[in-house]
Amino acid sequence: MTHAQALEILKSGQNIFLTGSAGTGKTFLLNQFIKYLKKKKIKTGITASTGISAIHLDGITIHSWSGIGINKNLSDSKIKKLVKKKKLRKRIRDTKILIIDEISMLDAYRLDLVDKICKAIKNPFLSFGGLQVIMSGDFFQLPPVNRENEGVKFAYDSHVWQRADLKVCYLDKQYRQDDIAFINILNTMRENKAGENVLNQLKTRLYKSVMWQINPTKLYTHNINVDAINDNELSKISGEEMTYHMTSSGPRELIDSLKKGCLAPEILKLKKGALVMFVRNNFDKGYVNGTLGIVVGFNQNDCPIVKIKSGNEIIATPTSWNIEEDDHIIAHVSQIPLRLAWAITVHKSQGMSLDAAEIDLSKSFEYGMGYVALSRVRRLDGIRLMGINNIALRVNPDIVEKDKEFKNLSK
Repeated sequence: MTHAQALEILKSGQNIFLTGSAGTGKTFLLNQFIKYLKKKKIKTGITASTGISAIHLDGITIHSWSGIGINKNLSDSKIKKLVKKKKLRKRIRDTKILIIDEISMLDAYRLDLVDKICKAIKNPFLSFGGLQVIMSGDFFQLPPVNRENEGVKFAYDSHVWQRADLKVCYLDKQYRQDDIAFINILNTMRENKAGENVLNQLKTRLYKSVMWQINPTKLYTHNINVDAINDNELSKISGEEMTYHMTSSGPRELIDSLKKGCLAPEILKLKKGALVMFVRNNFDKGYVNGTLGIVVGFNQNDCPIVKIKSGNEIIATPTSWNIEEDDHIIAHVSQIPLRLAWAITVHKSQGMSLDAAEIDLSKSFEYGMGYVALSRVRRLDGIRLMGINNIALRVNPDIVEKDKEFKNLSK
C-alpha cells in the first residue's frame, strides 16, 4: 500500500493498524495525518509506547496519556479511583482519535488496560470507548520489555485487538534503503528464510571498512554504558571544548518525560573533530534522525558546523522537542540536535537512518535483534560487521505467520 492510499484510509474514521518493514515511513505518515487533524481541529491523543518514539510525534507515552503508568493490571476499584481524576477524564472525554506508535513494544495486558480506562470514561460498550484508534508499528522490531520472564504477549494477543475491527494498512515502499541486494537480505530475514546465502552475503562485510572518511558508529546489542565510551573518545581529542545546556519550560513531570525520550543530552560537550549524529529530522536543512558527521568548527554564534557524508556543511542550531495538547505547546525542551556518535544502543537507534554502523551480532540472544540492528543502516556497504551468530538471522516464527495475515488483510 502507498502512503497516499493509507492516508485516505486513516482519514476514513476506521480503526487502523499501520504497519510495514523498517524504513517504509510509518512515523512520517503519522506526522502527515496529525497535520491534517490539526488543520481540521480534531482533538487527538498523540502517543507512543516509548518516550523516544513519542517525541518523534510531539506526543507523550500511552502510559502517561491513559493514566496507567507502569501498571500491567488494575483492579476495578483502582480504575474507578483513577477515572475520578478531572484532568484524565477531560483529556479522554474530549479526544476523538487516539494514535499509538511503536505498538510492538506495548504488551497485550497494557493495551487492554488502556481500553478499560477509555471505556470507563467514554462509552462502556465500544472498543476504546468509541475512539478511533490508529496503532502503528512493526512486530519484527523491538518487542515489549519482559522483566518477569513470562512469555511475551504482543498487542495483537489482547482482547481489544480482536474486538476493534482493525483495518490493516501495510506499507511496502522502502525509503531508508536503496540497495536492492540489502533490501532482499532484510526481507529474507523477515520471512525467517535466511540461511547460508544470507550469512555469506553479510560475512562479506566482516571487518570491512566503510567507504567514508570517518569511523562508523558502534551499534551495541547489549545495554552497556555507551555514554562512557563517547565521553572517553571525546577526551582523546585535544582542543577547546564547547558546552551546550538544554533549556526547558512546562510542568516538571512533562519536562522529565521529554528529557528521557529526547536523544539530545541535557549537557552536550563537543570539540572540533568529534563524531556526532543528528537526532531530529530537518529535511530543509538536509539532515534526518541518524545523519552522521564530524564537527569541523563553530560559527560566530558558537553553533557547531557539521560536515556530513555528502560533503555538505550544516550549522546545527538549537531546536525544540515539544509536548502539545489542544494545539498548544504545554512543555518543551531546546538543545542543539546532536549527540556524540562513537557508540549507541540498538534500542536508542529505533527510528534512525544511519549512513554507517559497526555492528557486532556475535552475542545476539533474542529473535529479531539482528534484523533491528541491520535495518537501521541504508546500505550493505555502510556496515562494518564485527561478528554474527545464527540467532541474529532469526525472527519470531509466530510473527512471521501473523505478518502474512496482516499482508492479506491489507490487500
